[in-house]
Amino acid sequence: MSAFDTLQVFQSMSRSPNARLEHSAELGDGMAAALWTNHHDARDYQAPTHHTLSCYISGGTGTFRREQPGATGAPGKLCVLPADHQSAWVINGAIRLAHVYVSQEQFALGCVTLLDREPRELQLREITFFDDEQQTRRFHQLINLNWNEPGERLLTSSLACELLDHALLNQVGLRSGLQLKGGLAAYQRRQLVDMIEQQLAEPLNIGQLAAHCALSPYHFARMFRQSFGLPPHQYLLARRLARARDLLRNSALGLGDIALACGFASASHFANRFKQTVGATPGEYRAAFRP
Repeated sequence: MSAFDTLQVFQSMSRSPNARLEHSAELGDGMAAALWTNHHDARDYQAPTHHTLSCYISGGTGTFRREQPGATGAPGKLCVLPADHQSAWVINGAIRLAHVYVSQEQFALGCVTLLDREPRELQLREITFFDDEQQTRRFHQLINLNWNEPGERLLTSSLACELLDHALLNQVGLRSGLQLKGGLAAYQRRQLVDMIEQQLAEPLNIGQLAAHCALSPYHFARMFRQSFGLPPHQYLLARRLARARDLLRNSALGLGDIALACGFASASHFANRFKQTVGATPGEYRAAFRP
């Protein structure tokens, strides 16, 4: 099943008789992108399970939300539509817009690694028609790449990650009235993050991580997911792949050495995992970012 089958905003656009999909691409790491045109339409989004970052490329001056008819879009305007939001849109005239779709797991990973906070403490703020020159520039760079060419698709993925990181740093706020129950203590979460980063080259398993917190593997796995927003094995793999990407881009180490430095049993295991997640081999990834 394609990732797009589970993206409700994408599916809502696909069902429109007037919307046309120009390009789309799965970007790996729980992210995807799409470029749309639409005209004289109405679209509703009902509690999607993913986040959507959007940018109006052209048109949009006749587009508004039904509950906010006084505010309209324009070229360069941005929107942040978090998971579980509800919105109803009216499109008068023509519009061309780009979407980046982000899984809740990828958002959670950013909360932990970039913000050092529990994902359940934070929420992506819903914002309509705002200006941010950096984000708009990234969207324009993204749509000017050829998503069907493997090397340029990897550059698209990198830009999508930059868009998400910027949103995490600028459009995230604390959930109001939240009373956290269960999960790991803040000091345990920080100790685990540090331990994992320092021992990525080691064959870590859930038993070792649980013992670090003096918990049984069963209770640790449940509490880890509450605090990190994803299971331990998924977090560990994400951190290993992040380290691998950094080494591929910024070092001359061979693929076998990178595999060992990131805790993979062999170069072939590393290559398989990397391609499953990123959508390209380590060699293709390195080539895409070489000058």
